[in-house]
Amino acid sequence: MSVRLHINIDHVATVRNARGEKYPDPVLAAQLCEASGADGITAHLREDRRHIRDDDVVRLRGAVTTMLNLEMAATREMIAIAERVRPDVITLVPERREERTTEGGLDVVRQRAAIEEAVAMAKRAGIKVSLFIAADEASVSASHEVGAQQIELHTGEYCHACQLGPSAEHPRGSQVAHELGRLRFAAERAKALGLEVAAGHGLTRHNVGPVVAISAIEEVNIGHSVIADAVLFGLDRAVRDLRAAVLRARR
Repeated sequence: MSVRLHINIDHVATVRNARGEKYPDPVLAAQLCEASGADGITAHLREDRRHIRDDDVVRLRGAVTTMLNLEMAATREMIAIAERVRPDVITLVPERREERTTEGGLDVVRQRAAIEEAVAMAKRAGIKVSLFIAADEASVSASHEVGAQQIELHTGEYCHACQLGPSAEHPRGSQVAHELGRLRFAAERAKALGLEVAAGHGLTRHNVGPVVAISAIEEVNIGHSVIADAVLFGLDRAVRDLRAAVLRARR
């Protein structure tokens, strides 16, 4: 089974907003990603609008021909926007103003009421629901209980382990293997419950292989590293190189 590759175009908007210009346009970037082999486009509309803006989401809905995944907090403002725009998928994520990027997984138990409100809206509107969670059994089980169709496993700890140098406390190989084991266990548990499994956060063309080699994982969402590569090599090559890394690992 092939793995879906979704490209997050948030940081195209970050570059645009740095100068208050109209370029580079994240919608054009999304279309280029699709033309280069992306199976879907992901965009995170944050409460503080630090990168993607409301108009971007509306234009993306009109332009994206593959799959539009809207990352959002489980707030009434965002639920109303999603109901109006009708993305193909909403991915509920934790959000704090002071963070640089999404840190950690969604606390499904503590935010259950808000999540269930979003799930109810999505069910009415025919929108698929994914929850961005830590790779642990409690989060997987809670995601199933609230009615999500998919989970996205937070791969940040794995990616951080890949960057660590060897030390007496955390030999590099054992730490990476430990994090991959957590991801594999959570993915298999989710699949057994009937959930689709995605993964994302910090993934690059260099470290994505062992993650997509986990057979239960059906999708990866990757953004920052693609845009970073695009600065040096161009967006088309960045997406194609990442697609090639995913295909090599799954073979």
